[in-house]
Amino acid sequence: MIKKLIQVIVVLVAASVLAVAQPKAQQQAPKGKGITKKEQDALNAVMTAKTPDERIAAAENLVTNFADTEFKAWALEIAAEASEQKNDTAKALFYADRSLEADPKYVPALIVIGLETAGHTRENDLDRDDKLAKAEKAAKEALDLLPNEAKPAYVKATDAQWEASKKDDAARAHVALGLAATVRKKYDDAAKEFQTAVDDEQMPDPTHMIRLADAYNKAGKPDEALTVANKLLAMADLNPAYKKFAQQEKDDAEKAKSGKK
Repeated sequence: MIKKLIQVIVVLVAASVLAVAQPKAQQQAPKGKGITKKEQDALNAVMTAKTPDERIAAAENLVTNFADTEFKAWALEIAAEASEQKNDTAKALFYADRSLEADPKYVPALIVIGLETAGHTRENDLDRDDKLAKAEKAAKEALDLLPNEAKPAYVKATDAQWEASKKDDAARAHVALGLAATVRKKYDDAAKEFQTAVDDEQMPDPTHMIRLADAYNKAGKPDEALTVANKLLAMADLNPAYKKFAQQEKDDAEKAKSGKK
């Protein structure tokens, strides 16, 4: 996601300890006490880690050795995303919660909570409603915060890039709401959220498009499902796994239209 790339670049250009010379105006440090070389090294370790486990370890090292770092929320959210890559939902939520302890309005962490909670809640879970309420609350809070999320002075990105990254974040929040609506079997609501997500994304995620087609099919709207499925199948170099699911959604829509389903 662009915002994550921007955040990586932010830290790289934030301190003058970098080997690559930059104009003085581009060497602005984040607001606060400044960054020491040791802290910068710890930040760089988070960014240059090659595996999820390495990123988690580097993030833990940063927040342990620099408890008052201004990048605590960012580092813990990086650990949350690394945990997502490992399909470790419990750890992803653990780190996202810690990120919010550092900054209660940190949008990426709110989105992780929304996605991970809604995405791993099942219809028959005894605590289903509580978990879905938590997911929806986090996603909606992220959407409320995003319009006024200001670009930090030390972020070296154009205003257009910043706004684009915010739209990608909004898309992920809408996916979380769509997942929650799907568990509730409110398929019209789910389709609306997934459609908004796909429309907001700079590069529509095939997974989100499949979810959108599925929601349209379950909502009894085969024409809309067929349109989405056909767009997916027309994508060049579509992953075979995505192609299989897209074809299934297309087949389901065509059966519904012909009265065979």
